[in-house]
Amino acid sequence: MPRRVFISADHGTAIIYFLQSDVVPTLLANDVEVVLLTDDQLRDAIQAKFGRPGLAVEGLRLQRAAEYAATFRPRLQWLLSSFLRRVGGSWKINTEAMDSHIWEVWKENSWKFRFGVWLPAVLAILFLRTFPPLRRMLVEAQSRFQPRPALYGDLFDRYRPDLVIASTAGWRLDRYLLREATTRGVPTMAAIVGWDNPSSYAIRGARLDYVTCWSDLQRDELHLGSDWPRSRVHVGGIPSYDGYVRRTWLIPRAEYFSLHGLEPDRKLIAYACSFVHFAPNLPNVEALAALVSSEELTKPAQLLVRLHPSHFQTRPGIFEEERRRIEALARQLPHVHVVQPVPLGGSLGYYSGEDMPEKASMMAHADVFVTVYSTMVVETAIHDTPIIAAVLDTPGGWNQPRKYSLSLRSIGNWPTHQRFREAGAGRVAGSPQELKKVLNAYLQDRSLDSSERRRFAEQEITYMDGSAGRRTAEYVLSLLGAKSKSRGVATQEVP
Repeated sequence: MPRRVFISADHGTAIIYFLQSDVVPTLLANDVEVVLLTDDQLRDAIQAKFGRPGLAVEGLRLQRAAEYAATFRPRLQWLLSSFLRRVGGSWKINTEAMDSHIWEVWKENSWKFRFGVWLPAVLAILFLRTFPPLRRMLVEAQSRFQPRPALYGDLFDRYRPDLVIASTAGWRLDRYLLREATTRGVPTMAAIVGWDNPSSYAIRGARLDYVTCWSDLQRDELHLGSDWPRSRVHVGGIPSYDGYVRRTWLIPRAEYFSLHGLEPDRKLIAYACSFVHFAPNLPNVEALAALVSSEELTKPAQLLVRLHPSHFQTRPGIFEEERRRIEALARQLPHVHVVQPVPLGGSLGYYSGEDMPEKASMMAHADVFVTVYSTMVVETAIHDTPIIAAVLDTPGGWNQPRKYSLSLRSIGNWPTHQRFREAGAGRVAGSPQELKKVLNAYLQDRSLDSSERRRFAEQEITYMDGSAGRRTAEYVLSLLGAKSKSRGVATQEVP
């Protein structure tokens, strides 16, 4: 009988990871049937685009999962699965990102909440971070919460999967699918799709058997920070980036410049907005716009600003206002352009695989790439484009009641950001003067820090030959006890 796997793809990045890489095609080529569970609103669109024999698309029932989380003992579920789990990782790893979330919860809730929940929770965090048995108890406590009747009972009965794979370790609503799989005795696996996920989200939201990650660094974070046995952690690289390595998505330079009305004789400075939830990006954009418009740089240049998905939240607010101000800059100043991320639709939002040619071309054709420690520093390093982390702060951050703000300078000590700085893969600019200086240095010599960028990319994604999708699929095959036709031999058994 054919082997069969469930894959939970509840986010746009998961669609890229599984469907726009070699992961699912390799599984299908090796006679493994795949049932992709995703946003119910997108079932037909995903089936139309990616459908092929052996691949079925089903709804993930996210609305019903969200209703259960919001109606059945919601405070306790939130405390266990959204707070303690997220911030209770071990002291053995860098906890800066987790610490920031603690203060975010403090700032954005009432005094009654702070003293009734937050202070006792902090005591629990101190114990969780110190004692591994307590972290295991937290996983078990979370696992008690499962919707009744079962959300996915009919799918398990119909397809009878041999393995359930999720794009997080139960950190999102996929936790209910994973918990149901465990109840039914079906093995489970997490795929780490985000660069900072192991250091920012910590403890599992469900019992899990296996995990595949990007690098030895992430394996250490999973083992030391959230108690994964090393033998159950596979380093497979990041399949989503194989297309960068192979230059699959690259739009020719002339065509890309024409697409955005860019001038071919001017240097291109690309800026990707990032960390907008914590602080405005507007000071960075204004400083860059002023430099290119006033011709202060050593080479004539132009600026292309990529807006963040959060700039398009349906509820009007501070993020939308910043977007409008950035768009106004582009209308008012010469040589300033704006590009929007492409939405996938439904709850998967603006983190879309439809956008990969745009992202790849922006990074590859830019003469200098600027952001705020975004994951795109890794992606840009693959393209060997000079990188600047711009951290120009607005005093007081967002200056909104019950809206947490964090200095952009201070996030340089987050685990992933610290690795970028220590690797020397780019420069950091904390003022307009520093920004001008490092921009001019890179505009004069694009090869600066090239070897450091290469080492940084290798350190973070492991495989620089476009093989991560195949390697990840072969790991799945090994868990299924199957043979890989791509290599003609059985893949290595997992201890």
